[in-house]
Amino acid sequence: MQLDFTKSDGLIPAIIQDASNGDVLMLGFMNDIALAETQRTQEVTFFSRSRNRLWKKGESSGHVLKVREIRVDCDGDSLLIRVTPIGPGVCHEGYRSCFFRSITSDGETQILEQRTFDPEEIYAQETKPQETKR
Repeated sequence: MQLDFTKSDGLIPAIIQDASNGDVLMLGFMNDIALAETQRTQEVTFFSRSRNRLWKKGESSGHVLKVREIRVDCDGDSLLIRVTPIGPGVCHEGYRSCFFRSITSDGETQILEQRTFDPEEIYAQETKPQETKR
């Protein structure tokens, strides 16, 4: 099956799921080079839209994502990557998952989880990912 990288300027969404329990950990984007690097190394590499470059998950934190399986959707334009996460969390805000909040019926957000690591300790020597967004 040929993947369709044409719909979103050469990028496709990659949903990252914990292979052991099914938890959704994050969503990132890949171009064909990021996917090839992920397949080659068996550790997830994304294309950073804010930095306009490839980045290996864990290159700063050490919290890498070991690939267990890559699935493709029926349209060939999205990926589900089942991983074994190495480290206490994947979110740059210090949580196990980037999906640590819910939106209540009145539109408020509610934090559902506890932090699993201190992002200040992990990212102390560099600019945090959320500060690099345009």
